[in-house]
Formats: sequence, C-alpha cells, structure tokens
Amino acid sequence: MKKNLIIIISIITLLFASFIAFSITPRNVLGEKEVVFWTLQMNEFTSYMTDVIAKFEYENPDIKIKWIDVPFSEGEKRTLAAILSNNPPSLVNLNPDFSSVLAQKGALEEINTESLIDFNKQLLKSLEVDGKIYAIPWYATSAVTIYNKKLLTKAGFQMPPVTYENYGQYAKDVKQKTGAYIFMPTITENDTMLKVLNKYGINSSNKLDSDESVKIFNFYRDLYKQNLIPEESVTQTHREALEKYMSGNVVTIQAGANFLNMIKENAPNVYKNTDIAPQAVGKLGQNDFSMMNFVIPKRAKNKDAALKFALFLTNEENQLELAKLTNVLATNEKALKNEFYNKYDEKDLMAKARVTSSKQLYKIEPVLKSIKNQKEINTLINTAVQMILLDSVDTKKVLDSARKKWDKLNG
Repeated sequence: MKKNLIIIISIITLLFASFIAFSITPRNVLGEKEVVFWTLQMNEFTSYMTDVIAKFEYENPDIKIKWIDVPFSEGEKRTLAAILSNNPPSLVNLNPDFSSVLAQKGALEEINTESLIDFNKQLLKSLEVDGKIYAIPWYATSAVTIYNKKLLTKAGFQMPPVTYENYGQYAKDVKQKTGAYIFMPTITENDTMLKVLNKYGINSSNKLDSDESVKIFNFYRDLYKQNLIPEESVTQTHREALEKYMSGNVVTIQAGANFLNMIKENAPNVYKNTDIAPQAVGKLGQNDFSMMNFVIPKRAKNKDAALKFALFLTNEENQLELAKLTNVLATNEKALKNEFYNKYDEKDLMAKARVTSSKQLYKIEPVLKSIKNQKEINTLINTAVQMILLDSVDTKKVLDSARKKWDKLNG
C-alpha cells in the first residue's frame, strides 16, 4: 500500500513538473511566430498602434508583434546596421528612396504583386525597381497650394497660379500692389529643384543642360534679380517660407495639409483669409507626393507573417483610422474612395486640403525616382542654383559643368 502511494505521488509530481515546464516555455518555441516591427517616429500615435497590433494578434493568435519605434533621424542608419546583421527586423517602415537603395543592393524581399491589388496603381508603380516591387505603401502626402485670398484679391487676382509660369506672371503685380512676394520657392532644399525639373521631363543628366532646363533655371534667376522672390529662397527651407506666409510677406506656399493647423494656431488672422487650391504643375501636369512604405529584409525571420501584418495595417479600415488621426493620405484604393477623401464642407479647410491632395495621387506620373548617389546629385543641382542666382555666370556653362559631374557620379 505504501509502495503504491509513493508511485502515485511520483506520477503526480512528474505531471506537475511537466505542466510547469510547458507553462514557462517561450511561446515562440510552441509554434508562435514573432514579427519584429520597426516604425519611424510613430510614438505620438501609440494608442492607435497598440490597438491595431492587439486586433491583429487576436485574429492571428499564432503571430506575436514586437513593435519598436525608431527616431526619424536614426531610421536609415539603424536599418542599414540591422540589415547587415544576421537578425534584422521582420518589417521596417522606411521612405521609398532608401527602400529603393536597399532593393538595388539585393537586401529586400520581393513582394508578390498579387497581394497588392488593393493599392493605388500609380503609387505602386512609383515603387518599382527594375520592374519589381520590394515595398508595401503605407501612407502618402501631396502638397497643395495654400494662399492668402485677401492679398491675392488686392493684387487683382481671384485664384492662385496654376503653373510655375503663372507665378512669373503674377509676381510683379503682387509685389507692387501688396508689398508681398507671390511665393518663396526654397529651391535648394533637398531635391526641390529636381522635382521642378521632373515636371518638365528633365530627369536625367543628359537633359540637365538642355534648352528647356536653361529656361527653368533662368526663370528663377530673373525673379531673384528683380527682387520678385525673397533673397532667402536660395538658402532657407519650407519652415521659413511658412513663417513668411504667416507674417503676410508671402501670398502662397506649397505645403501639406498639416501646415494649416500651424497657421491656425500661430496666425489666426491670416488663417481667416486662407484658402486651398491644387499644387502648381509644370509642362507635364503631374503632381509631387511623398510616401512612407514597409519593407521586409531578405534575411528577416517570419517573412510571410510580416507581409500579413503589413497588409493588415494597410487595409481600408486601418488606413482610414490613421488618416483621421493624422490627416495623411491613404494608399489603399478602397480607402481613397471613401467619402472622407471625396466630400468636404467649404468652411472646413483641412477637409478641403485632404480631398484636393487625394485627387492629386491619380496624376503623379512620371515620378521622380531615387537614383544612384541621390544626395550628391541634390547637392550638385542646388550648388548650380546658387551659382546661377547669386553670381553673374552663364547658366548654360554652369549646367554643362553640373551635367559632367553628374555623369561622373553615374560612372
């Protein structure tokens, strides 16, 4: 009897030990897939992100999301270091330019286009690298023209310029009748000048010294020499342009809808006279835009689960929820057809800007795509702009020299 009792106690002890061992075994050992997910400076929307993650994990109990938010300034550096290691994150939020560089180096997983049928087709096409796609669009922005109705009317105009040429036609009357500038182009900020050139079909080194290109550079030079754009146009950024708009020294700015909140808070009297129109276009009529996307590193673990989560983040419901929090543009076609992007009250400037900018996503081709040595080429073009505007130099010669340097970078 005593022997049987000892056996029973031993069996119970073993079963209990097994239960404890099972309970404390890491969940991923039991078949759970962990997706390490990096975003860029989304900590302001922690509540949204944690809710979406919780919903996904509830619907997919075999997948665990480990979310890490990275400061924007460190995004590229940390991503590159992680990708060079043998243990990169499963899903990373990047901009298309850097994503394209990584794709060209063979560091990213190709995305099956069949899984991307719900996205805006033009945005998808903009992500192509050698005819293949290595990224999933998350959200976009597209600048609109924000303008001061009161100053524009004082200058004798009812609507803001539609094309860059129109800006030149408005400039003298606006300056003479209001004392303000029609715009502050900030043409040496990042790739601003390259984007302008792209709107005229100038998107490669062999077109940089063309007659059309010379004409565009001289357009800005003439405005500058005649004091029809601020002197700071060759050195300052859109932030300074916004300051000038809020102080009434500039009549129009090209900016995202989020700038309206800054104007409303910091210059309420200017905001009362502010309205919205589509962004300025060039000869080809396309619009600029910016976008954020997701990529899956080639060496990442649980890539199928990462793709599933990325598509969940970008479905109609989740994109609309994010858009309502941030006023960004959805990339999901179903979301873009929602009334949120198609209806607005004329008194609601934010809504008007959102609807206006969302329509611009259907006319973005040809897109200015990231190219090899992009930062160096930006510097090259911006230096040429400064030389042409500030010095008495021949525009054609400056652009010939810049073209040769661009060719060397390509070589």
